[in-house]
Amino acid sequence: MAQLFESYDDVDDISQGLKADDPGERRIAVIELGHSGDPKAIVHLGGMTADPDAGVRQQVALALGEFDGLPVAAALATLLVDVETAVAGAAADSLAELKDPACAEAILPLVGHRDAFVRARALRALKELRRKDALKPALDALRDADEGVRAQAVGVIGFLKLEEAVPALMAATGDDGAVVRKAAVSALAFSSARSAVGAIVGALADPDWMVRETAAETLGMNGGAEQAVAPLIEAVADDVWQVRLKAVRSLGRMKAVAAVEAIGRCLDHSQVNLRKESAAALGEIADAAGLPFLEAVFDDPDPEVRKNARWAGQQIVLKRQREGR
Repeated sequence: MAQLFESYDDVDDISQGLKADDPGERRIAVIELGHSGDPKAIVHLGGMTADPDAGVRQQVALALGEFDGLPVAAALATLLVDVETAVAGAAADSLAELKDPACAEAILPLVGHRDAFVRARALRALKELRRKDALKPALDALRDADEGVRAQAVGVIGFLKLEEAVPALMAATGDDGAVVRKAAVSALAFSSARSAVGAIVGALADPDWMVRETAAETLGMNGGAEQAVAPLIEAVADDVWQVRLKAVRSLGRMKAVAAVEAIGRCLDHSQVNLRKESAAALGEIADAAGLPFLEAVFDDPDPEVRKNARWAGQQIVLKRQREGR
């Protein structure tokens, strides 16, 4: 059976298809240039950002995603402001895959673009590049009128992991937009400063359950464990089971003995995932006070709960043996 695309050894040969009158033929040439993986294809693809056919321009944006570097970023920056949504969307996705810090030179100017979509996607692309000179425009973007832009700005700041930016992230945990608050809470995970931990703890009372869930999870990755134990134990009683699950998981990671009873009570919850996570957390803590709770679910109707409960019971027995009890 004939192959969909012909096999070429020379990028210049493939590029001849870019001159075809038929947009379909031009798209095939663009696809082949992308698949070639040859850096020489970048200049040919860059020359197609003004093609009259939106389908071709969209394919160019996708093909450029196979490459990296400043020339690629410059071409994608042009496509990000394309009038066609599909083209701009494809360019945004390819920009987010770039890793070369030099790409920021082409992306930074877009942070001030009049269109919120462009501003947000430019910030999303800058996040992965971890350029310190992106900090100021990201901090400025925290005052943007668009919630999506502010959320992406938080992402840039969080990826830089600079203690000097912690106050701005803490302030963002009080943003009007739940998406921004959620991103800010998550971004604070890198900091073990008491003030940062305090801001995450405060988010356990956020009116949006997904922000509370993120706070419960983030505290398990943050260095301020002692400060977080009591608030997390309270979160185990949250009205939303997803929040309870993340609080249980974090307390297990912290090996918080004080949380054993609160976690044990979750083993009779109707939500299987919460029971399963609670059993595992009791195993990580491995305190003898958890054994009665675990024994009650050794015959749980869910096999994963039974498996975790029995494993957890074994951890308690092994710990006792190690301690000579």
